Amino acid sequence: MTDTVDRVTRSRIMAAVHTKDTSVEMLVRRAVHKAGFRYRIHRRDLPGTPDLVFARQKLAVFVHGCFWHAHGCKRSRPPSSNCTYWLRKMGENQERDQRKIDQLHAIGWRAVVIWECEINAGIARLLDELAILGNQRTCKIESDGQVNNRSHLGARQA
Repeated sequence: MTDTVDRVTRSRIMAAVHTKDTSVEMLVRRAVHKAGFRYRIHRRDLPGTPDLVFARQKLAVFVHGCFWHAHGCKRSRPPSSNCTYWLRKMGENQERDQRKIDQLHAIGWRAVVIWECEINAGIARLLDELAILGNQRTCKIESDGQVNNRSHLGARQA
């Protein structure tokens, strides 16, 4: 299948894809901040330049787009044109991601990956992990994306 736009237009479209401050990353950042946690973004001194960094908890968070990081869901299907290139590119991205996570583990850091297609579940997992590591309040992500704070970790007993 051929591309539906010319090379110049495709180049402009692809150049507009950002690696930082994506809409999915911003959702995670807003939810975490609203829940009362503070973080640093894009620390270049850590392997992989994590999207969010919680230094006190030694926790690095990566917010991955399903397409670019080949998640395996329906959003990560490679384009039908130039398939060999895209499969190689996505494979290299996966290998690099794993290598960077392994490097973080080697220096005593934990890593959490939040996938674009699982954004609400990923945020909930992250907030629970932060609450456990920091012994702080826990939060619940509602279906509409709102964060409801719970008073203390002890209130989570099920």
